[in-house]
Amino acid sequence: MKKIILSILIVTLLSGCNGFPNGTFSQPEGKVIVNGEQYTMISSNFEWDEDDVKITEMRSRDLNALADDFETLDVEKKDILNFEIEKNPSFITITKQNEDGTIDNVEMNDYKITMPSKEGYYIYELKVTWDKGKESFVFDVNVK
Repeated sequence: MKKIILSILIVTLLSGCNGFPNGTFSQPEGKVIVNGEQYTMISSNFEWDEDDVKITEMRSRDLNALADDFETLDVEKKDILNFEIEKNPSFITITKQNEDGTIDNVEMNDYKITMPSKEGYYIYELKVTWDKGKESFVFDVNVK
């Protein structure tokens, strides 16, 4: 939690000192939606380059450590999860880490993915790209 607060403080200070258009900038947020409830995903490896300001925030690439910062979602087999990503990204790729550590690509249609048909614990990573930046989002699920 301290790392998240420190990251937000650094972004706020950098954007305040250097000035974005209209003097403000907010880091894009990513949300996963399950049964109408929204959950903010954990941000990782944020980069943004706009006007005279460049922001880079690198966090641990260890998906397990990042997932520990997210409250694991309990979902059912084949549930549909929706995503809301701010600032209209141009490209999103999604991977899923299985319990055995293997990683699979996940197909997304209309900002939606289908949960596995097999029970287990899974960590998802979204790699999001905009014209002016990129960011990764992490969340985890327990499929029952």
